[in-house]
Amino acid sequence: SKKKGLSFEEKRVRMMEIFFETKDVFQLKDIEKIAPKEKGITSMSVKEILQSLVDDGMVDTDRIGTSNYFWAFPSKALHTRKRKLEELESQFAESSQKKEALQKSIEKSKIGREDT
Repeated sequence: SKKKGLSFEEKRVRMMEIFFETKDVFQLKDIEKIAPKEKGITSMSVKEILQSLVDDGMVDTDRIGTSNYFWAFPSKALHTRKRKLEELESQFAESSQKKEALQKSIEKSKIGREDT
């Protein structure tokens, strides 16, 4: 039977595992060596996956001299999720208040009216 490749999302998860397990800073060439051996990500797709993680803010990158360095630490991921949760909770609270206000205005407008 033919071996099925990993989906893009599976590759992203495995790439994040490399960073979280080692808690280290890498250059692209280092990741291109590690990813195929340890996580089964084809070396040709490493750069594309890494760039998508950088674009989504999950992996940090910085240029020092002529080299690009990449890193991601579990603590940053935790803080990002906490911030997102707080943001969503405040949006939910706002929406709940809006809904209550609209319900009250509906009740007020019903007073003195009758179905015809």
